[in-house]
Amino acid sequence: MPTMTDRAQTILVVEDDPAVGEALVEGIGDEGYRVHWETTGEGGVAYARDRSPQLVVLDVRLPDGNGFDVCRRLRQLGLRQPILMLTVQSDQLDKVLGLEMGADDYLTKPYHLRELIARIRSLLRRAYGEFSSTEADILYAGDLTIDRTRATVTRGGKSLNLTPTEFRLLVFLAQHPGQVFSRGQLIENVWGSDADFYDDKTVSVHVRRLREKVEHDPSDPAVILTVPGLGYRLAT
Repeated sequence: MPTMTDRAQTILVVEDDPAVGEALVEGIGDEGYRVHWETTGEGGVAYARDRSPQLVVLDVRLPDGNGFDVCRRLRQLGLRQPILMLTVQSDQLDKVLGLEMGADDYLTKPYHLRELIARIRSLLRRAYGEFSSTEADILYAGDLTIDRTRATVTRGGKSLNLTPTEFRLLVFLAQHPGQVFSRGQLIENVWGSDADFYDDKTVSVHVRRLREKVEHDPSDPAVILTVPGLGYRLAT
């Protein structure tokens, strides 16, 4: 994953509505970020693959498909940049589907520009500026090796493709092996100052996605365990 050395990094916007796209380019650009705008899913995938922007703002409704498919393709390509999905509906199903496809966050239209910028800052901070050099650089979870400096997780020398949020969640659990955390506690500690944006469903989806990547058998997890009625813990 590319590092973010300063704020002036590139954000990819995939939005087919000219008025919305122009407003996003202007509004995000005014905050000091570079913005590249694509109007189709194919264009967004090609740019992300070739240019590695630091974050993707992705609309659900696109002329050549939908944002869920684009999100899945970006993850299948091994791209780990944070993805913020924009959805018209407030339907919980759309939100959950976006998370399951690999998105890190979602925002329902209509939204205020200030909230969009806050979400972008939060995702960038969690993805690129979250780890303190005073803490252990290498952590272990079962047969997983977690390198916090390189933001990588490996098993037997093979790298696992985790999103920034999945990585942060695994790191937090690995720092407290055996300790049980409720969904609310995970929101507070993993999502931090932006906890008000998220709910229990968000945690459940991210845990399920993380298990699909780190467990040998996600249906019978041996690394990230569920404690009925309480929450989750990392196996010791």
